[in-house]
Amino acid sequence: QVQLVESGGGLVQVGGSLRLSCAASGSSFRFNGMAWYRQAPGKERELVASITGGGFTNYADSVKGRFTISRDNAKNTGYLQMNSLKPEDTAVYYCNYYSSLRSWGRGTQVTVSS
Repeated sequence: QVQLVESGGGLVQVGGSLRLSCAASGSSFRFNGMAWYRQAPGKERELVASITGGGFTNYADSVKGRFTISRDNAKNTGYLQMNSLKPEDTAVYYCNYYSSLRSWGRGTQVTVSS
């Protein structure tokens, strides 16, 4: 059974940084890739960043140059380093597999105060 557990969110001031983690069990990020999504209040969930099984990365235009996605294959854990945070980055952040979506975890709240 696939399980995804996000952590690392919190309250941060504009310009600050956070590092999110996503621990996965039941299926491998190494072969399936992984992605980060976010959902702000009143908005649809959107794709923020992805990394394929082969290690290719892609980012939403809104986070390019500020966010970095990575993974640790040995730990089957993914990360999202978020720098230069803006108020519009405030959202619940979720991770999932890149190749095909599985059941969502609870997410982790990121709040950027101005």
